[in-house]
Amino acid sequence: MTLKQNDFIKIDFTGTVKGGEIFDSTKKEDLEKLHAGHTHKIESKPFIFCIGHKMFLESIEEYLLGKEIGKEYEIELNPENGFGPRNPSLIQRIPQRVFREQKLNPIPGISFNFDGRVGKVLAVSGGRIMTDFNHPLAGKELIYKIKILGKVDDLNEKIKALNDFFFRQDFPFEIQDKKLILKAKKEYSNFIELFKDNFKEILGLDLVVNSPESESKTQLS
Repeated sequence: MTLKQNDFIKIDFTGTVKGGEIFDSTKKEDLEKLHAGHTHKIESKPFIFCIGHKMFLESIEEYLLGKEIGKEYEIELNPENGFGPRNPSLIQRIPQRVFREQKLNPIPGISFNFDGRVGKVLAVSGGRIMTDFNHPLAGKELIYKIKILGKVDDLNEKIKALNDFFFRQDFPFEIQDKKLILKAKKEYSNFIELFKDNFKEILGLDLVVNSPESESKTQLS
């Protein structure tokens, strides 16, 4: 059986920078190498995603089309097919007051989130901080080793995979007719609704958020 557009698949993978450095993996032994010296518990699980919806690198999704379940593949990516070339214009001088206002200590090597843009501090000089907003893997050649474990056909498992990918949370849910009802606190509603089109395109279901607060009001009325 070969893979096609819109298939949900389950894979194990390890990504390395060409030369040996691991930067991402679903395999416990490789995650232990990546996080060597850390004391937190390392959890590993296969990655489930839908081909053709940019849930993985687009070049890898295209490569997997027509490939066979159960087989292992090694994919080499140049920067253009990975995380892009390095862009010198993304290395910027940020006034120190920006860090001070956010109560951040700009130490070289540390990364911070600036309104959704992650920047790595390169150098501190006077009142300006040299900050690199390039992706950490920009400009690097990459190697992915991927094993296709199988297709995912169960709708509940697909929904859980999308919840994990988009929200990093396992929201309770139920399906009624053509509606997917996610149960989440009210403060999550606006964020979740940003992904209505994704759920509609991938699953053909209308995404609805049902908060405990709204349920309580309904019961009281």
